[in-house]
Amino acid sequence: MRTYLVVIDETEEASIALRFASRRAMKTNGALHILALVESEGFVAWGGVQATLEEEAKNRAEALVSSAAGTLFEETGIRPAITVREGKGPKDVRRLMDEIDGLAALVLGAASNGSPGPLVTHFAATEAGTLPCPVMVVPGSLSKEEIDRLS
Repeated sequence: MRTYLVVIDETEEASIALRFASRRAMKTNGALHILALVESEGFVAWGGVQATLEEEAKNRAEALVSSAAGTLFEETGIRPAITVREGKGPKDVRRLMDEIDGLAALVLGAASNGSPGPLVTHFAATEAGTLPCPVMVVPGSLSKEEIDRLS
């Protein structure tokens, strides 16, 4: 099955990429896989504080993904696969890409102004020629109506 992988966080461009990918999956009878990365807090002198910070970050990521999955199901009828992992960068995304059979595309949202974001910069430039699938970069300035029309 054709699977669209979307990396989400709390940014507007991630929401736009998720909307685009869900509409593509719906129109192509494909599947959707949502990845949320939880950044490690690094070393904190008190282990209990570090564990609490990491647990809070994981809970926020899980709540974000659950909310997005619920909205997607209501709007499209698609039940996405969900992965929440510790990590923060391209190597963690690439690791999951290599694990997904039938990966149709990596869908990323670009910020509407300034730098497009570290994942877009990496996957659309540095690693573009070696990926197992196309990268779809969705402009963060698109409205919901424009996304629906284009997807």
